[in-house]
Amino acid sequence: MRILLYDTTLRDGAQQEGLSFSVADKLSILKLLDRLGIDYVEGGWPGSNPKDAEFFDQAVEISLEHAKLTAFGCTCRVGRKAADDANVRSLLAAGTSTVAVFGKSWGLHVERVLRTTREENLRMVFDTVRVLAQAGREVIYDAEHFFDGYRDDRSYALETLSAAAEAGAASAVLCDTNGGSMPWSVAAAVRRARRHLRIPLGIHAHNDAGLAVANSLAAVRCGATSVQGTFNGYGERCGNADLCSVIPALVLKLGHTCISGEAMVGLTPLAREVSEIVNRQLDAQRPYVGSSAFAHKGGVHVDAVAKCPESYQHVEPARVGNRTRTIVSELAGRANIAHKAAERGIHLSNGEARTAQLVARTKELERQGLQFEGADASVELLIRKADPAYRAAFDLADFHVLIRGRPDGTTVAEAAVKVDVDGHRVHTAADGNGPVNALDRAVRKALLPFYPELEAVRLTDYKVRILDGDAGTAARIRVLVTTSDGTSTWSTVGCGTNVIEASWMALVDALEYALLGARCRDPRGTAYKDVTCARR
Repeated sequence: MRILLYDTTLRDGAQQEGLSFSVADKLSILKLLDRLGIDYVEGGWPGSNPKDAEFFDQAVEISLEHAKLTAFGCTCRVGRKAADDANVRSLLAAGTSTVAVFGKSWGLHVERVLRTTREENLRMVFDTVRVLAQAGREVIYDAEHFFDGYRDDRSYALETLSAAAEAGAASAVLCDTNGGSMPWSVAAAVRRARRHLRIPLGIHAHNDAGLAVANSLAAVRCGATSVQGTFNGYGERCGNADLCSVIPALVLKLGHTCISGEAMVGLTPLAREVSEIVNRQLDAQRPYVGSSAFAHKGGVHVDAVAKCPESYQHVEPARVGNRTRTIVSELAGRANIAHKAAERGIHLSNGEARTAQLVARTKELERQGLQFEGADASVELLIRKADPAYRAAFDLADFHVLIRGRPDGTTVAEAAVKVDVDGHRVHTAADGNGPVNALDRAVRKALLPFYPELEAVRLTDYKVRILDGDAGTAARIRVLVTTSDGTSTWSTVGCGTNVIEASWMALVDALEYALLGARCRDPRGTAYKDVTCARR
């Protein structure tokens, strides 16, 4: 069955606490969703704020290949004709061929929130939909709080749907606005509404009980032919049904059609791109699209996946644009190390002595406080350094850091480093706004004459964690550094009894990793012949 996808990231998703879209953000996401093959993209509520009005002014000029841009609003006000209502006029002025309008399905909202009669609410629904439909718009009627209303008074809830259908609505969407419905109650209500109406039904589920995706799928199984949701599950309170889970479930689990298999490969990249646009890190454990969705840490799991991927993976990761990952940790076995090496183009067998040594070394380092799960670059360096042929790009001879206080209460840090590069001892110093910044600047100053490519390398994130807080100032400290050269990003880790020592370890790994160029790889894929070949 063909299931229509209706995305409301730009409207309902924007209601999430801490989330705010600029007009440029919304235009970018609109184009991404269109490219994926989403059928309807709800752009916002043009009558609610100037930003949404500006968005529609620009968005209607964009030539979309697939998606129908949709304006969202509510029924006319109590006691007012729809033709004279400012909200209804703003929906028409938005210039979209499709509009979504919501009305009340629950007597509690009619009487205690709108403070009107049930008869007046039916008039508002009918009049609003009729005005919009007569203006040539495709009207999607959102039955707000439908499932709560259905439990309270099913006859009245169904009557509100009839009012919209009789007025010319193209479809009716049943909304679990409070997000507390159970899948079996959703299924029963959808079956009843399906028998009651002649127009298509859709589902709009919130995630307050953690069941938005389950409720959406239950509705589809009982006759709903459209699903509303948001990318990455963004939305008010606990969010909306996550289309990143709904789409593959519809296609891969239920056998329905919504987007093409070629488009679904772009699901994970799109989820991550949207998260970058809204400046929120994508939850690593998001089903299907999270970085941990197909990550394996336990040695037994890793070994099994190597032999038979479906043994611990419910779908093939590539079908949603994701990939299998092997995590190296204190739980790692030889298979973890071998597979992590293979990911990096290094051949290690489970039975190789070097593999066993790396497993033991990893477990010991993690016992000391290092954690390699989020530091793939440090893992690769650990594996490469186990090869006797490996040659480091530089070696540390010595460093020291001075912090001076000033009369005005500010401080300045100075770092001096001695590094050996190709038999040359380089001694430099640099100031910084803190000890780590001073160290970073000093070591770069020493290395840039040999490795000018480091000019493009920048630290983009720096995290510090105290491991044993009960030890007070003697506690061990872990530092995780994220670095980028503008094209790729990598993370490294360091650990020690003081923050400078831990930061230095992570910083050195970050710079060392930056100098590992693909052109230095041994044709057999076993090791780098000599990192010095990365120099220009």
